Amino acid sequence: MTGLIAELVVDGRIPQTPALAPNGHLLCYVLAPTSQIGDHLDTALWLADIKGDGVWRRATADTATESRPRWSADSRTLCFLSDRAERGTAQLQRLTRTNHVVIALTSWRAGIIDHLPLADPNLVALLAEDEPTEQDTRRVQDRDDAIVVGEREPGARLRLLDLRTGHVTTPNVFGDRHVVELRQRPDGGPLAVLTQASADPDYGPRTGQLHLFDPTTGTAEDLGPVEADAHSLAWWPGEDGWHLGYIALTPPVLQAGTAVFDLAMDSCVRRNRTADLPMCPTELCQTGAAPLVVFADGLNATLARLDPDGPTPLSQHPGHLDDLTATPAGTAIAAVTGTRYQPANVHVGPPTGPLRKVTDTRPELNGVTFGTQRPLAYRAADGLDLDGLLVLPVGKSVSDGPSPLVTIVHGGPYGRYADCLQLFWHPSAQWLAAAGYAVFLPNPRGGQGHGHEFAASVAGRVGQQEWTDILTGIDLLIAEGVADPDRLGIAGGSHGGFMAAWAVGQTDRFRAALVSAGVTDWGMLAATGENGQFEAALGGSTGWEGIGPHPHDAVSPVSFAGRVRTPVLILHGAEDTNVPLGQAVYFHRALRHFGAEHEFVIYPREGHSIQERNHQLDFLRRTRSWFDRWLRPADDGADN
Repeated sequence: MTGLIAELVVDGRIPQTPALAPNGHLLCYVLAPTSQIGDHLDTALWLADIKGDGVWRRATADTATESRPRWSADSRTLCFLSDRAERGTAQLQRLTRTNHVVIALTSWRAGIIDHLPLADPNLVALLAEDEPTEQDTRRVQDRDDAIVVGEREPGARLRLLDLRTGHVTTPNVFGDRHVVELRQRPDGGPLAVLTQASADPDYGPRTGQLHLFDPTTGTAEDLGPVEADAHSLAWWPGEDGWHLGYIALTPPVLQAGTAVFDLAMDSCVRRNRTADLPMCPTELCQTGAAPLVVFADGLNATLARLDPDGPTPLSQHPGHLDDLTATPAGTAIAAVTGTRYQPANVHVGPPTGPLRKVTDTRPELNGVTFGTQRPLAYRAADGLDLDGLLVLPVGKSVSDGPSPLVTIVHGGPYGRYADCLQLFWHPSAQWLAAAGYAVFLPNPRGGQGHGHEFAASVAGRVGQQEWTDILTGIDLLIAEGVADPDRLGIAGGSHGGFMAAWAVGQTDRFRAALVSAGVTDWGMLAATGENGQFEAALGGSTGWEGIGPHPHDAVSPVSFAGRVRTPVLILHGAEDTNVPLGQAVYFHRALRHFGAEHEFVIYPREGHSIQERNHQLDFLRRTRSWFDRWLRPADDGADN
């Protein structure tokens, strides 16, 4: 058996966005590396006839970033985006199955953001920003390029590509609104178009509107506003006419609690079709009949059909079920899923299951011994049912405890831990289990998988009951003899980083902490983060609501920096726009002011997620080294 080293983690390849052809025979997916070497992330398309020889063949051999494969209605051609001509600027390409020749279909100077082959075989709908004008170019050259916020902001526009002529036209519809998503009615009718007032992620998600667009006449019809963060459009026919559905946040909560909304086109009646369900919709998948819905269901996933009386469960799957694609009849699906000890791969089968694994993109992990992973179910202090995962040190059982325990809190907070392989470049359970740690992965309230009320319960109250939910789980593992109470660590990224920073200001129980891209001041995040209105809803206030004290001050870790006695490792990307670097700088300066033991590491060129291979390697090794230094596990011989 093979020991787990950092290179095995970061040098993997991940299957993404499978596209099942309408004939149900051909399947394409994107294969992406876990880490980036150089200035660009090189991906590739792979194709197979899953009802023929089943042999996977690389369809694109160029060095490029390739994405968004979509089949034509006759399954003969595949369109996708690629920046093979100019790195960083994607254009639409077409691959013909008969001769495997790739032809560029666009040369739009601003690049193509998304595309949708239409029922008319001569038309493709495109999403793209406006091309720069000669005046724009002169202004850049002359440095006369002052930015007036709100004017000429970039946004995706609907374009139509005529495959017969190669001409791209821009219908005069939707004004300056940013187009988010398109979906054509299964019978070849109009396109449902989702727009926002702006591409600004702070402002746009609250300004969504639905429209109909007729590609034949070029005319549009407004259907009215939609709930915040709407996405995943799907059409279906009903006895009362056509319906249009989407997933969005349940009003009035801004940061969590998704639902499937159903708009009956003839009556204009809108309904929440998943209200009061103890699970959360993550994807809608259009078919020629009732759409399929993927739910985050506790630690696992449920696939359902959206029938007139509500969702009808069809099958259950371990962990996640992502990137669902289906044939028009809805009788065959493909998706990305995995197991506790197998990484995610493309699986195919009927929606009722079982699904068959058709790829093996990480064979290098086949000989690795992983720590035993088991689901946890327990109750919070107020009786709320909670779940999570426990991963034991490699080669050990519960009876071999107690072990040093690291608790890793997920992000979001509207994320969750699912019962799948916990191995990533960021702090992950199997990486630490290989070094002799037991790892607790809690799903406290505020997360996904248990319905709207559970998800919405932390709005304006972050760090309160979600914190005691985590402590309750830790105490349970101590009582069971799994965890050594004198060797506890805590870690997390994004909202999980907030929880780690919060923890060390509330208790001295932890001997080491890791704060990765963590929130330390909610008021500053509402003012500078790219999702400010969502962050204000979580923190409970903004800094411009009077002279204070503000509610967000009481739930910001920096307010408690003077209490910190736990050594803290702070890791942050220099170009993070989600949780800007200033959050880490603020916490670092506060800890330095009070003389608290800590280390602060900044990764140049990185955003909210670390991409570059050397940075990922450093992240993994530094994480282990930090906990080894302060928790001193009994097994000091683990590979690094």
